[in-house]
Amino acid sequence: MTAATAIKLIRATEVVVPARPGSLNSENVLDTDAAFAQRHLTGGSWTEFANQPKWIVEIVLENDLVGIGETYRSASKELVQEAMGRLVGADVLKLNWRALPVEDQRIYEAFETAILDLAGKILGAPVCQLLGGAFRSEVDCNGWTGRRTPEDAAQKAWEAMEKGHKVFKFKCSDEDPVRLWTTEIRKRCGDGIRIILDPNQRWNDVQTTMRLMDGVDTGIMLGLEDPIRHSDVEGYKYLKAQLGIPLYRHISLPYTQDIKDIIKFVRADATDGYNFNGGAYNCLLLAEIAELEGKTCWRGSEVDLGISETMGLHIAAASKSCTIPSDIFGELVRVDDLIVEGIAFRRGAAAVPTKPGLGVELDRAALGRFATGQQLEKTV
Repeated sequence: MTAATAIKLIRATEVVVPARPGSLNSENVLDTDAAFAQRHLTGGSWTEFANQPKWIVEIVLENDLVGIGETYRSASKELVQEAMGRLVGADVLKLNWRALPVEDQRIYEAFETAILDLAGKILGAPVCQLLGGAFRSEVDCNGWTGRRTPEDAAQKAWEAMEKGHKVFKFKCSDEDPVRLWTTEIRKRCGDGIRIILDPNQRWNDVQTTMRLMDGVDTGIMLGLEDPIRHSDVEGYKYLKAQLGIPLYRHISLPYTQDIKDIIKFVRADATDGYNFNGGAYNCLLLAEIAELEGKTCWRGSEVDLGISETMGLHIAAASKSCTIPSDIFGELVRVDDLIVEGIAFRRGAAAVPTKPGLGVELDRAALGRFATGQQLEKTV
């Protein structure tokens, strides 16, 4: 007899959900760094990231319960199919939830999310409880945008401040006048909001970073994230000592594929804190390492849709050291989140769902609107 909690069907639907007009760079700020775009799987330009496909995963049990998940952008169709083949027929209550038979980290979280969604529904507990329990009922979240003119940067920071965000995050390159950004933000917002600059390693080296940070209003800076190449651990250590503001390292498992990246930074005491994104249990482990190191962190993202961002809320809630505002802001950037009731934000913080499982429902009408026509299905 087949167990009621065995997986009888897995379906994956490819979607493209574009960005809202005006949510990325200023109109006259062009992003022509093709190598950067290629490294981050964003298409021909970084501003095309929202036009890269994702897969929405649905796992159906013999008892007809459905769990949902979401891959990162540009996930491999072949690897999604391979993972479906490995999991179909398995009993979700007998799987090792911390080590699923899925290797690629750009799709791992989608299947992990769907399985934990199912487990929570079966056990009558929210996902954060399956991760050990919540340390907080709501998670502070950043505002976010791309590269801007100084005037636009100040306007975006002001809009976020008016919504109640405590922190606003900017993407930037070595072509951006970040000193002027902070000057204009100070004029417009006063002490009302702090900012994070995130060059995604595009400042390359210590010398460029020190030059670009010269004259920046450090009084409104929450910190600087990933200014230089990750391989330059000594460079991070130097900047941490010299800049006078917190320095953060992003460990993104969907990019690095290696959780051990944190070890050399811990040994060198090279940062003040971390940004983590990837699967739930791996991110919990990273957050616990940060806590043992006496440092704080936040939940990162790739500007995702509602399923992945809700999972991020559960992860942030269950991570004791996750006290810096998290990168959960897809509703500010994407035209839809593909969930029936969007994440509930209040004064810059998002409520952690308390219903069993993820606590959100897939919006099937929206799924149909943004589907590309590509669908995969695997049955027992």
